[in-house]
Amino acid sequence: MHDILRRDESYLRPTWDEYFLMLAKLAATRSTCLAFPVGAVIVKNKQVVATGYNGSPSGSAHCTAQGYCYPGLSSCDASKTLPSRAVHAEANAIAQAAKHGISTEGASIYVTLEPCLSCLKLIISAGIKEVFYETLFNGGEKALVRDSFVSEGLVTLKQIQLSEATTQKAAQFLLNPTSVLTSATLGS
Repeated sequence: MHDILRRDESYLRPTWDEYFLMLAKLAATRSTCLAFPVGAVIVKNKQVVATGYNGSPSGSAHCTAQGYCYPGLSSCDASKTLPSRAVHAEANAIAQAAKHGISTEGASIYVTLEPCLSCLKLIISAGIKEVFYETLFNGGEKALVRDSFVSEGLVTLKQIQLSEATTQKAAQFLLNPTSVLTSATLGS
């Protein structure tokens, strides 16, 4: 039997959840937010329909160019009066789908950071039924509001993590060419 058909650790594929979370993590690398780089991927029938990352509105100066939300700030929360200029990753993904006429009804969204309440309300209103996230964000009273949406059956939320094996394999794929003929693929 050819080595390529072997079933062992090196040929295991990521689960669907891991695959879409990795895509969200890749989307986060495009973020222009200096405080919280976040990525989002909207999925319907195991197909990516839209991606998003957080940063200033399209055409506006990026925080990576001017420093945080406004010039001269030492951090995003250095001003108690100026609001964040960032459009969140989830909102950008939903806007991307809308811009291209793609329905999000019944879709799922994978996000690197649990959606804030504003984004969660937008997700629900966009008809997205499942939220998969990597890092917890909401606590206290915000968690109570989030949990009320879940108990009303408006949305489900699930925290997920990448397995170490998947992370290591993905790192190898990112660090090295993936479409190179090797002795294993040539059958020698």
